[in-house]
Amino acid sequence: IATPEGYECDSNIMEKTRQLAVENNTEDVFVTSVADNAVKGSDVIVTDTWVSMGQEDEYEQRLKEFAGYEVNSTLMSKANPGAVFLHCLPRHAEEVTDEVFYSDASLVFPEAENRMWTVMSVMAAQLGRY
Repeated sequence: IATPEGYECDSNIMEKTRQLAVENNTEDVFVTSVADNAVKGSDVIVTDTWVSMGQEDEYEQRLKEFAGYEVNSTLMSKANPGAVFLHCLPRHAEEVTDEVFYSDASLVFPEAENRMWTVMSVMAAQLGRY
């Protein structure tokens, strides 16, 4: 996980993550403030929106604080060969370049389609259809 200082993951969630890693004999989650370091050895690169709805007044500040976290071809080239890119949408230009977003490595649109089917399944289950 790469995130600017001040945007770290919730400590309770990180502790649970560490416990699960130990229980499952896997590596702990790597946390850094340097995007280049986070993608090394990665098969999947994921980013999310930097400014969520209701945070529009923080837009300029967040752009400055997230400088260096844009997913671009240089960053992707530091990941494992064949690494894929994901984004939960909506996407903004400062988060990922067109070159990556529309590349063969991008699974953004299949990811969005899978989310649609997931929501539909949850709705069907809630309605007692399954």
